[in-house]
Amino acid sequence: MGEVPLRLALGLVLSFGIGGVAYRLEALDRSGWLGAVLVGTAVFGFGGWPWAFLLLAFFISSSALTHYRAGRKAGVAREFAKGGRRDLGQALANGGVGALLALIWALSPHPTLWWAFAGSLAAVTADTWATEIGLLSPRPPRRIRDGRLVPPGTSGAISPEGTAAAGIGALGIGLLALLGSPVGGSIGDALLVGLAGLLAALFDSLLGATVQGIYWCDRCGKETERPVHRCGRRTQLVRGWPWLTNDGVNALAALAGALLAGIGAAWIG
Repeated sequence: MGEVPLRLALGLVLSFGIGGVAYRLEALDRSGWLGAVLVGTAVFGFGGWPWAFLLLAFFISSSALTHYRAGRKAGVAREFAKGGRRDLGQALANGGVGALLALIWALSPHPTLWWAFAGSLAAVTADTWATEIGLLSPRPPRRIRDGRLVPPGTSGAISPEGTAAAGIGALGIGLLALLGSPVGGSIGDALLVGLAGLLAALFDSLLGATVQGIYWCDRCGKETERPVHRCGRRTQLVRGWPWLTNDGVNALAALAGALLAGIGAAWIG
C-alpha cells in the first residue's frame, strides 16, 4: 500500500486529462468526465499500470465505435435512455466493478482478482461493441427471449453482427489481459475472459428483454427506455422494474463477467 497514495495522485492527473480530451471529443459529458476521473483514479491508484491499460483499451475502443457511422445510428440512439456522450451513471456502471476489484487488490492482491477485473471489462466491452455494431446491421435484430423480430435498438435484442462483435471485443480484452498480466497466465485464461465477457453480454440482453424498465409513448407510438420521452410526454411502464435502468443492467453484466472469469480462473488455476 506504500505506493498507493502516489499512484492515486498520478491517476487523478492522468484520468482528469484523458477525461478532458474525451469531453472535448464529445465522448463524455461533464458528469461522465467526473465518472472517468473517479473510476480512472481508483483503477490506476489501486491497481497500477496494467489495470489502467486494460481500462483504457475498453474506453478508447468503445468510444471509437460509438463515433463510427454515428449519423446512421443517431435516430435509433434517441430512443435510448442515454445518448452517445457517456454520463456519470454510465461511467460508474461500466467501471465501478473494476474499480472495486482494484481496491480489493491493493488490500490483498490475488491472481483471481486480475482475471475478474478483466472479465468485468470484457463484459462491458462486449456489450458496447454489440450495441454499436448491431445498430448498423442491415437486418432487424431478434429479441433474445422469444426470437421475435424487433426494431433496431430494442432492449434485449441481438443480431448476428452484434453478437460477433461482442465475442471479438471480449476476446480482445482477454488477450490484452494476458499480454499485460501482472500475475502470469495462459491462453486458456484469455479465452476464459473472452467467454465470460460474451456470456455476460448475453445476460445483459436477457435482463434488457425481461426485467429492465421499458416504457411506451402513446403520442409517438414507440417503445423507449425513457420515463419521459424525447417528445416531452410522460411514458407508461410496459414491462420490467422501473428502478432497473440501463445503467443497472450494465453494472449487473459487469459483475457477471467478473464472477464468471474470476471463478473460472480460480477453478482452472
